[in-house]
Order: sequence, then C-alpha cells, then structure tokens
Amino acid sequence: MKILVVRHGQTDWNVERRVQGRTDVLLNQEGIKQAYVAKEKLKEEKIDLMVSSPLKRAKQTAEIINLERNVPIRLDKRLIEISYGKMEGKFSSEFNSRTEFGNMVEGKLYEGAEVSEDFRKRVFTFLEELKKLQVNTVLLVTHKEVCKAIDFYFMGLLEDKERKGREVANCEVLCYDF
Repeated sequence: MKILVVRHGQTDWNVERRVQGRTDVLLNQEGIKQAYVAKEKLKEEKIDLMVSSPLKRAKQTAEIINLERNVPIRLDKRLIEISYGKMEGKFSSEFNSRTEFGNMVEGKLYEGAEVSEDFRKRVFTFLEELKKLQVNTVLLVTHKEVCKAIDFYFMGLLEDKERKGREVANCEVLCYDF
C-alpha cells in the first residue's frame, strides 16, 4: 500500500508564527493556492481513499485536492494535531520553543497539553489499522506534528525526545509504502 501524506495549506496563524495545535483555523488565500498546487502534483496518482483530520485547515486542503476525483474522504480524529493546551494562540516569540516544547516532551506539560507519548500512540495506532485496509493508495491530510510522527513510524523511531525530525512545509507531499 502506498501512503501519501500532505500537511494542510498555510493559515494566517502560520504566517503570524502562532502555535495552532487543535485551534480550528481556516486556510488563508496562500494556503488555498498551495492546496491547488498539491492537487496538481497528485493528479497522476490513483487515490483509493482519503483520510483527513477533521480540523478545518486539513479538511479544506483535502476537499481541494479531491476536486474532480470524488474519492471518499473519511475524517479521523487521530489525525488531529497535538494539543499544546494553554500555549495555543501564543506567538512563537513569547516563549523558547526548545525549552518549552522540550519540557513538554519530558512530561512537564503546559496546562491542557497532550502528552507526547499519548500523541504518538494515537498516530501509530491509526497507521496500524490503516495497514489492514485492502486499498492500493491512501492520501492522508493532516498537520505538522502528525507528519513528523508518521515519519518516525516509518523510520522505526518510537520517540524523539529532542523534537527533531523532518520539517514539513505547508502542502508538502510525503510518500511511504507499507
């Protein structure tokens, strides 16, 4: 099975360098353009199933990519971005991301934030279930940290305590095989 993974298009919060997490922000005009570019990049792919995070920015991206395809789009909460709790909405200039995010990984969370181990477990569980489907190509539309978790899964990494990993641009297309 071929797995195509697309991070959602740009939002105003991406431009403003705000922490989004689960905050439900729409694509901006550039994000809409990026989704159309991704649609063109994927036009030769025969996609059997699309699965999207239910957050608006991912769902919008999936719907644009799906124009003229009419492939079923499933929404799956396990593809929602990690929750950053009280950090969501803050500008990245308001905190030290290495220290603050690093502490979160070590279990010292911002109020309301999702534990990194739980986050990876939900993404990995989703992928294990996906593996059982009888389809040739699946497109996942999701978020930056989910893309990183998927990358860790395919690299065989259970954790990344320093929060390194592939930086995934808006509407970048990643490809994996089961």
